[in-house]
Amino acid sequence: MPLPNAKKYLIVVVGPTAVGKTECCVALAQHLCAEIISADARQCYQGMAVGTAQPTPTEMRGVPHHFINFLPVQAPYSAGMFARDALKVLTTLLCKHDYVFMTGGSGLYLQAVCQGLSPIPPVAPTIRAMLKKRLQTEGLSALVAALASQDPVYYQVVDRGNPQRIIRALEVCLVTGQPYSTFRQHQPAARPFSILKIGLTRDRQTLYQRIDQRVAQMLDQGLLQEAAALYPHRHYNALQTVGYREIFGYLEGHYDQEEAIRLLKRNTKRYAKRQLTWLRRDPAIHWFHPDERDAMLRHVQQKTTAL
Repeated sequence: MPLPNAKKYLIVVVGPTAVGKTECCVALAQHLCAEIISADARQCYQGMAVGTAQPTPTEMRGVPHHFINFLPVQAPYSAGMFARDALKVLTTLLCKHDYVFMTGGSGLYLQAVCQGLSPIPPVAPTIRAMLKKRLQTEGLSALVAALASQDPVYYQVVDRGNPQRIIRALEVCLVTGQPYSTFRQHQPAARPFSILKIGLTRDRQTLYQRIDQRVAQMLDQGLLQEAAALYPHRHYNALQTVGYREIFGYLEGHYDQEEAIRLLKRNTKRYAKRQLTWLRRDPAIHWFHPDERDAMLRHVQQKTTAL
């Protein structure tokens, strides 16, 4: 049964990839008669169910999920667009429910909904064109090195294999003369609901074992076949991500399948580490082991009673 309260709450469940967010969030949402918003920059795309670990109907266990598998890979989508859409859905859901859960691994998507995004000055197309040309001539590593110099804070958390995000940060640094990360720090936007943040964590060895197990499961579920079907669309931003880049390299003959799997496991672990770096900067997150669901519910009860 829902906990008694007079307010409306968005409960944000965060944590690194493979920590167990889906299972935990579904269990909590069932207990509180809530629905779930997915804040994931890749699970929103169609045809990427395996590589993005989209929850299956069985895993959803009857709990409605929003923003999963609804966009073609060719469609551009951003944190700002997601925040606009998610806030509309939240308005509807909170008319029916006291609680809505939001979970996912995309920190900027979560931030956009919870706090809003700082306006970033427009960038001249010539700057972007210059950086894209440099990408072609010098490679991504040169741009990553430039970002490390220009904005060491953002360098620590960005997906360094995603050229679009690297270029976006660099162009802002070049145009404004300020680190891109400074534009991501601003006063939170007012929201017509209260926000609780729950973080899920495991010891590193267990987390890395779960990542290895997830990669093996993805391969069993047809990751290679899924990536091959998506290969013609590999230049779209939706596919500039861990899980597909490594398989595309194999399909292009740069290394064998065994090396692709090794790279996939390694890069996923690095991604999880960057996610934790991002999340640990937020003092509002209360951390739990994913199995501590009773403790999480007590925490929600205590916080919602106090708010």
